[in-house]
Amino acid sequence: MSDRSCKYIAWLGYLWLSAAAIAQDAASPSILESIPSFLRSGEYLVEETYVSDAAVRRKNRTISDFDENDTILRYVATPRTKWGVLRLGLEWEHFTFGFPSRTPLPNGLQELSAVIGLDMQLSDSILVRVETQPGFYGTNNFDSDQINAPFIAGGTYIYNPNIQFVLGVSVDVEREFPVIPAAGLRWKIARQWVLNAVLPTPRLEYEATKKVTLYTGANIKQTNFRVDDDFGTSHGIQRLNHAVLTYSELRGGVGVNWKILPVLTLTAEAGYQPYRSFDFHRADVRFHEDGSAPYGMLSLHGAF
Repeated sequence: MSDRSCKYIAWLGYLWLSAAAIAQDAASPSILESIPSFLRSGEYLVEETYVSDAAVRRKNRTISDFDENDTILRYVATPRTKWGVLRLGLEWEHFTFGFPSRTPLPNGLQELSAVIGLDMQLSDSILVRVETQPGFYGTNNFDSDQINAPFIAGGTYIYNPNIQFVLGVSVDVEREFPVIPAAGLRWKIARQWVLNAVLPTPRLEYEATKKVTLYTGANIKQTNFRVDDDFGTSHGIQRLNHAVLTYSELRGGVGVNWKILPVLTLTAEAGYQPYRSFDFHRADVRFHEDGSAPYGMLSLHGAF
């Protein structure tokens, strides 16, 4: 494991301990009274994923033996209003790759965005969510021309307490296909089994105890980033200057959720990453998976 990976893991461990201490104190009435009412309900996520050495290929060129770190920090306040539940917060996601020098791919991709959304209940059976994430989607430096605002809208139809149908759409003007529809299903098959077949994280869950849930499933990720103005010049492909890069990956594995406290859940997951691509679709430069790799993920998350 690289020095960079060790640094991320040590940093994440510190955040876990801090979050656990905060969650433990959150039950104190004096702590709750000191928090503004606007922030007394919300959700949070601290997540780190490490993907071991893999490879990608474009035509006759292969880039191999690079690893990946994916770090996510998210906080969303969820105050109730007469229109529904507002979703207001911030998200930061940072990918780092151990590419060799002079590789025509960026070593870092990051997103810093606001979260602005609304959950509405239209009837006893229909729930709707609309959400946008305006912010910066770039490489190591944020610039005004890296601003984007991807948007999602979706609805849930509660057929009965055990079956819910989900339908949604994702919109991103920087994507090769700007509008992508999706559908899913959440089905409680038996008392301890749930099929949660909803993108981007479909999974089959087994409730081992009231505090421990085991699962197997996938995580489908795709985000668009704009590279720096001189990226192509400095990496030997002129047309990549200021280009849009679509980064996609698929992970599949098994995991466990441990509900440590009512507001704090620890998740550990391990598996394999069979697919990844770096696609400058407007410049017709695409690197696709040429060697998959195992991964491990740890996260702290919860709602209050």
